[in-house]
Amino acid sequence: MSKLRILAVNLCRLILALTFILSGYVKAIDPLGTQYKLKDYAAALHLAEYIPDWITLTGAIALAMTEFALGMFMLFAIQRRLVSKFTTAMMVVMTLITVWIFIANPVKDCGCFGDAIKLTNGETLLKNIVLLAAAIVTMLRPMDMGRLISKSNQWIVTNYSLIYIVCTSVYCLYALPTFDFRPYHIGANIKKGMEIPEGAEQPEFETTFILKKNGQTREFTLDNYPDSTWEFVDSKTIQTRQGYEPPIHDFSLTDTETGEDITENVLNHKGYTFLLISRSLAYADDSNFGDIDQIYEYATEYKIPFYCVTASTDKDINRWRDLTGAEYPFCTADETTLKTIIRSNPGLLLLKDATIIGKWSHNQLPDTEELTASPDKLPIGQQTDDGVTSKLIKVLLTFLLPLTVLTIADRIWAWSKWVRNKEKKESDKIFQIFKNKRKMRKKIVAGNWKMNLNLQDGVALAKEINEALVAEKPNCEVIICTPFIHLASVAQVLDQNVVALGAENCADKVKGAYTGEVSAEMVKSTGAQYVILGHSERRQYYHETAEILKEKVDLALANGLKILFCCGETLEERKAEKQNEVVKAELEGSVFHLDAEAWKNIVIAYEPIWAIGTGMTATSDQAEEMLAYIRSIVAEKYGQEAAEETSILYGGSCKASNAPELFSKPNIDGGLIGGASLKCADFKGIIDAWKK
Repeated sequence: MSKLRILAVNLCRLILALTFILSGYVKAIDPLGTQYKLKDYAAALHLAEYIPDWITLTGAIALAMTEFALGMFMLFAIQRRLVSKFTTAMMVVMTLITVWIFIANPVKDCGCFGDAIKLTNGETLLKNIVLLAAAIVTMLRPMDMGRLISKSNQWIVTNYSLIYIVCTSVYCLYALPTFDFRPYHIGANIKKGMEIPEGAEQPEFETTFILKKNGQTREFTLDNYPDSTWEFVDSKTIQTRQGYEPPIHDFSLTDTETGEDITENVLNHKGYTFLLISRSLAYADDSNFGDIDQIYEYATEYKIPFYCVTASTDKDINRWRDLTGAEYPFCTADETTLKTIIRSNPGLLLLKDATIIGKWSHNQLPDTEELTASPDKLPIGQQTDDGVTSKLIKVLLTFLLPLTVLTIADRIWAWSKWVRNKEKKESDKIFQIFKNKRKMRKKIVAGNWKMNLNLQDGVALAKEINEALVAEKPNCEVIICTPFIHLASVAQVLDQNVVALGAENCADKVKGAYTGEVSAEMVKSTGAQYVILGHSERRQYYHETAEILKEKVDLALANGLKILFCCGETLEERKAEKQNEVVKAELEGSVFHLDAEAWKNIVIAYEPIWAIGTGMTATSDQAEEMLAYIRSIVAEKYGQEAAEETSILYGGSCKASNAPELFSKPNIDGGLIGGASLKCADFKGIIDAWKK
């Protein structure tokens, strides 16, 4: 349902965008045509005399700019909430206007798409109702419109679109419309445009006669026309059916001197004819009259007819003659027709056999210095390229192509940025999860004194370590695991909130006739919290098997002790690349039988046997690789969360010098320290590695 809604919203958005862009563009390329239409509306409202031309012209450009900009903003989803609301408000106003047009019929064509597309008032109303519905849909769900360009680059589209459409209007006002959709475009034959095809539908008219007899007045048609005793009063004729209307139906020229209709003479002339078109000489631009006079002299020299066609009065014609010294003949035509022929006052047309081959604004008249031969030998005498294709290519190169390139570049950049951000987020997420999990895991430095130090020396060392760590609180949990004879005495000098106490071993029996053995219960009674089990030296020298260690693990846990469980491979096993299976077998044989709750009391200590007491140390990468593997098999057994919460230590010639590098690895949560734990300074140096 959500996808269907988004599809509907974006379909409405596309319809609005394309319609507004087209409507705005055709108005922008013909600002004078848009102005004429605004003046028609003003006349219908009886406001024409109160609104000066500069206001209607400014309004025409502003309307074109607004429609085009709204279309572009809608297309690129710029300021989606604001634009959709403004578009809806605009469509409400436009729809109300077209309702009035449909009912009152003040104009025949609304001018929505200029001369490019002609709509009846009914078609215009239907179009606006559809657009209003589409605008309401986008306004209700503006955020469903997907951006075509990132927010940071939207200013480029905004400014470029506004500048482009304003410059287009200004240029077309200065020159002529870049696209000419009127019947008097270059290449059009005026004579043929006036022809009515054979068999074309003819208009029908009905005449009503008003007659009077004996004081009674009545209306009659030709079908029931009465006898001659009725006196004629008046008649009226109305068109009852619209017939075929040729594209050019109002082209008529009358000589101002003779009053003669010279239309046929002009259109039937073989060769070239210049027509200087000015709908109103009173308001015509006279800044280039010198060039016009020279073109007239050129025409005279090569016997080319030259007429000034205007809708002006004789007074204005004479004023123009006095002002410019014009010697060319004048003829009159309908003002609306002249506005349609050319959007320039004055403007110049060149006909050849009644076909328009050239049109120029008064600002871009032919260069008189180049008029050195008859027109057929000059570029001026050749029909200029007015093909739609070439003009569309220009629009493509100047507007659509830059925006398309920008959009593609922006999308590629956004996509690559999205990929980078996603990778970063995933990486950050994994890192954060791991970081959080690592924070949750205990960081531990445990000392294994092994069989070293007498009771007095052991108590003294324990006391020294305790004092050092109480004075400077460590960033990790610290454990010292002492021989059995030290446990009770050392427990008396330790603050176990700072330094925890552990044993180096315990028996695999509960109690009984096992001379020399110390049970888990006895270890716990001394105040110890931890016990080391599975150390390689116990495995090697005392032949502790996986089954024996399993019994020890169960008894230690039963008596409330936490276990530092050791595992590791020999040098031969490492060289044979069997370290993974060796370690896995040790864990499976002795601790993987525990349930998840019991597992929480297990700390793993990986000690490669070849690095214990030898001075050799596994590289940080070797240690990290192995600990990551151990964590993975814990995850297989107890789940990822349990694996992330399990502390795994590295043991094997760990010193203050290499501890920071080892502890920087993600899976190394501390160390089980041998010889370096027998001196307070050395041991504290390793502990302080967690502060680096």
